[in-house]
Amino acid sequence: MLKIGVLSDTHIPQRAKTLPEVLVQDFSGVDMILHAGDLVIPEVLNWLEEIAPCHAVRGNMDGPALQNQLPEKKEIRANRIRIGLLHGHGMGGNSLQKAQVEFGSRNLDVVVFGHSHNPYNEIHRGCLFFNPGSPTDKRWVPYFSYGLLHVDGDKVRGEIIRF
Repeated sequence: MLKIGVLSDTHIPQRAKTLPEVLVQDFSGVDMILHAGDLVIPEVLNWLEEIAPCHAVRGNMDGPALQNQLPEKKEIRANRIRIGLLHGHGMGGNSLQKAQVEFGSRNLDVVVFGHSHNPYNEIHRGCLFFNPGSPTDKRWVPYFSYGLLHVDGDKVRGEIIRF
């Protein structure tokens, strides 16, 4: 069984100086971490890499260093599970619709996206669409959040952690 930590929209240092301790504790022992963009500063990647191997994509608020370093979207394998990762910003539609358009024809098991700061954990046509929300900027929801993906063979289950 694999356990994957998922976060997005950390907006450090504008919204927080560092990652929340509850997230760091929950991510200790995960097999990998996925960050769906808007890290803002490269140090966030370094902090996450100290916990577990990290895959990240750039968001619309990421500075030039991250824009040059990170791809706009990425596909990752976790055992037999195929995961698409993107931020979800851009023209037309909401971030869920953008995630569906970007990865809809790719035959993935999971699409992780961010941008809205609004957690989402729903299956559409056999694919789990998963937005962990934000652990530092709750914006339109009454809580901060991040997520975990639990992978068991060819099955995956998403979990939103609210705090």
